[in-house]
Amino acid sequence: MVSVLGRAPIVEPIPTPLSDSELLARLFRALGEASRLRILALLGADGELHQAEIVRRLGLSQARVSEHLTCLVWCGFVASRVDGRRTYYRVADPSVVELTATAEAFLGRNEAAIACCRRIDIGGGGA
Repeated sequence: MVSVLGRAPIVEPIPTPLSDSELLARLFRALGEASRLRILALLGADGELHQAEIVRRLGLSQARVSEHLTCLVWCGFVASRVDGRRTYYRVADPSVVELTATAEAFLGRNEAAIACCRRIDIGGGGA
């Protein structure tokens, strides 16, 4: 299926049945992009932000931030609210902040091992 813009749609109309471990891996792939983690950190710290503010603070293009926000919204990490012509974003579930805090604590104890691992594709998150 291809959208009008010639790109594959971000979601499929019918979910593909996946095992629990495959779903968990997909969850970590969704979080496996530094800009998405930076967006979650901003929203976790500041609550609700307009997309332009996220763009300004992260120094990323509007298109890139929009792409990441779309992923985060579709995956349930972030919720959006429209007010006139502006869209505001916030963390959808407090457990998202807890999850990233737990990951950061783990990283604090295992930073050297994670940094040295060459099995992780730094560019795309695959193995």
